[in-house]
Amino acid sequence: MKKVAVTGSFDDLRSKHVRFLEEASKWGGVHIFLWSDETVRALEGKTAKFPEQERCYLCQAVRYVSEVRLVKAQVERDVLLEVEAIRPDIWVVDGADDTPQKRAHAQSRGVEYRVLKDEDLKGFPVPPFRPTANHSGRKRVIVTGCYDWFHSGHVRFFEEVSGLGDLYVVVGHDANVRLLKGEGHPVFSQDERRYLVHSVRYVKHALISSGHGWLDSEPEISIIKPEIYAVNEDGDKPEKRAFCAARGIQYVVLKRVPKQGLPRRQSTDLRGS
Repeated sequence: MKKVAVTGSFDDLRSKHVRFLEEASKWGGVHIFLWSDETVRALEGKTAKFPEQERCYLCQAVRYVSEVRLVKAQVERDVLLEVEAIRPDIWVVDGADDTPQKRAHAQSRGVEYRVLKDEDLKGFPVPPFRPTANHSGRKRVIVTGCYDWFHSGHVRFFEEVSGLGDLYVVVGHDANVRLLKGEGHPVFSQDERRYLVHSVRYVKHALISSGHGWLDSEPEISIIKPEIYAVNEDGDKPEKRAFCAARGIQYVVLKRVPKQGLPRRQSTDLRGS
């Protein structure tokens, strides 16, 4: 497999970043040369919204990424540092970051240069869900939620829950999120939210709910047939407990504990209301 290099801060990781990584992965294994906090300040003249350790954790969690390398003390935007470490075959850049200097630098290093434009990154593709027999020997685990302003706390939750079995995530559909949280919610569409959730390597598959209320995922649960329903403390509801008890589904409540060394995150704080 060819080695693909991408560079940048990947600050406030959103669907556009993940779409870029997904398309880049079609040319080979993606190696992110992630700008450190120091490098972000030098190249962008501002402090990164999220610290390097958190950005690294999020990038490593993306299923389309093979490796993340932290690049420190870089003072030029148009060079690819540490290429000898992995000897990349291809350098992929976003159309907005394409420069003649980058092209010349890639040529001088004998690295193929490719550009992904906005039209290459449209849509939120997720493979269709097709129920199959469970051949993995692992239990099926389901989690549900809005996952509107995606952050490291969501990824940590998925990471922990995936230790219980194959993880299926049901993302609340737009109308139900508005019903439960009020106008102004969600910020991002159900298709975009589902796409981001599915991009996490700990997730087996992500679906969009089709029911209503706190148990909007009931139709999807009947299809997935999970042995475990996991929630965090905020998502613990009497309706969910009763639902699982009536169907013989193990109900697991996890504490909201961030990944070691990372700050505690909540979507409400990040979206500003």
